[in-house]
Amino acid sequence: MRNETKKLSLRGLLHFLWHESGLTEWTSHWTGKRHWWQVYQHLSEAARRMEVRGQALADRLLIPEPFRAGDKAAIEQRRAQKLVGLFQAAAGAKKLMVLVGEIKEFAEARNGRQVVIKHMPGFRLYLEEPAWRSLQRRFATELMLWQSTETLHLMAIMTIGGTPAGITTINEIALMAVTEHWLPIESAYEQLLVDRLGRLRSKSVKALRFNLPRIHPLANAILPEARPLPCALYIVPPDAGDDFQAALGKMIDARPDLGSWIWRVTEGEMPPLPA
Repeated sequence: MRNETKKLSLRGLLHFLWHESGLTEWTSHWTGKRHWWQVYQHLSEAARRMEVRGQALADRLLIPEPFRAGDKAAIEQRRAQKLVGLFQAAAGAKKLMVLVGEIKEFAEARNGRQVVIKHMPGFRLYLEEPAWRSLQRRFATELMLWQSTETLHLMAIMTIGGTPAGITTINEIALMAVTEHWLPIESAYEQLLVDRLGRLRSKSVKALRFNLPRIHPLANAILPEARPLPCALYIVPPDAGDDFQAALGKMIDARPDLGSWIWRVTEGEMPPLPA
């Protein structure tokens, strides 16, 4: 059965792709063994199993190949073949593709930003100034996390199109911060938790929001091998109100098959993790 993604937001699609790729799972046994090559392979394989509007996602998705200077010409040719349809005149709706890659830089342009993607040297994507301002508002947390920690990666998912002049433009874009092990995080508190989990020999699974708004609680991670029950890990942020607390209580009560661990940030340091 192929996975359907037609009801997901762009950020939700990136989360689903990450989840289906197995890139939310981690154990300390894998330290030093997950690089862009592995991420590229896992994402590409997951995309072949997914559909968007009845079409295989892999047919509409561009993920940068791991760049090797000796293969530069061949890599650029394969990329050009993948994107050629964006620049061909056609009746009806403008053709778009999805690009998933790691941000290297938002370079200044005359009226907006040139978005530079790692493993795509010489390839530029144009983001208009209003879209850049909107991106800074909507993904301020992701941008701040990326700018404050050198080991973090900033992942982007975007729909891209082409102009008759051969310029590649960004139609819509969403961001996701990931750790040095490519595990998604959405706050500094999650970063602390994921770093702690990363030292465990037992497996952990990072949970993702998909389309769930940030004001709602979620299990930030799962320890599937915890005993006597698998354990859900929850972070209660400093700005959590009564509605958040009530919703969290209902979530925990609804899953008697899971143990629960809660870090209430206002009460102090992170508690010891479950065994």
